[in-house]
Amino acid sequence: MASMDFDLSPKSAQKLFEGEGGSYYSWSSSGFPMLGEQKVGAGKLLLPPRGFALPHYADSSKIGYVLQEEVVLRLKKGDVIPVPLGALSWWYNNGDHSEEVVIVFLGETSKSFIPGEFTYFFLSGGQGIMGGFSSEFISRAYKMNEKEASKLAKSQTGILLIKLEPGVSMPQPNSKTTEKMVYNIDAAPADVEVNGGGVFKTLTAAKFPFLEEAGLSVNHVRLEANAMHSPSYTADGTFQAFYVASGAGRVQVVGIGGKACPGHQNTGRSITCCPEILRGCSDC
Repeated sequence: MASMDFDLSPKSAQKLFEGEGGSYYSWSSSGFPMLGEQKVGAGKLLLPPRGFALPHYADSSKIGYVLQEEVVLRLKKGDVIPVPLGALSWWYNNGDHSEEVVIVFLGETSKSFIPGEFTYFFLSGGQGIMGGFSSEFISRAYKMNEKEASKLAKSQTGILLIKLEPGVSMPQPNSKTTEKMVYNIDAAPADVEVNGGGVFKTLTAAKFPFLEEAGLSVNHVRLEANAMHSPSYTADGTFQAFYVASGAGRVQVVGIGGKACPGHQNTGRSITCCPEILRGCSDC
């Protein structure tokens, strides 16, 4: 019989970058090998007011869930936004107060350079792709003189996250586009709601067609104190990654032959996983 020794203990993210424009955290496959084995990844972006994540794309499809405050596009707390593999995006906190924008990303990494991790490719900045090309090459490609080409490729020296100066003009959000690309799962009706127990919601492409672009689905569970989510499994063998946004509770997973993986206490801002086919349950 195959071994069922999984390390499913909750893991906290590691800070990869911090600056005036914000910070980015990642759960590494070296610290959480199950992510690499099952080809899923997770990260978290924090943007202070006027914090700006430079334009970039990634080698993985993922879903962003807005945990806190508002950002341009326009997003608000509880919004789910799919980011398909290779899609270009930038993220900006246009708030004037001290509140941070916090977005957690969960996704699959089957095509990524490092299984279990997201790799980002920036168009501009100190690590931008454009800066790697010669001014002569850029001037020919975009029909510019070399001075203009050099400015395009090298004028922005910030890395990953920068803070924009007051008064910088940004594109205004398009409400029609937002309706197609964003779904607020916090405001959506529950699939299951138990008085004093909690709420369970599921989000698939049937409700939110743009999810199909990322090939992912979302479950949103809120448990009241001393409540539990009954044992369940995914019939199609889907691997599940959980992010605990707040509170504390336990997750138990049972595998082949009824062997239980060790149960662990989960606290807010941590992730854990449930391998495919195995049955899991959680409580608070």
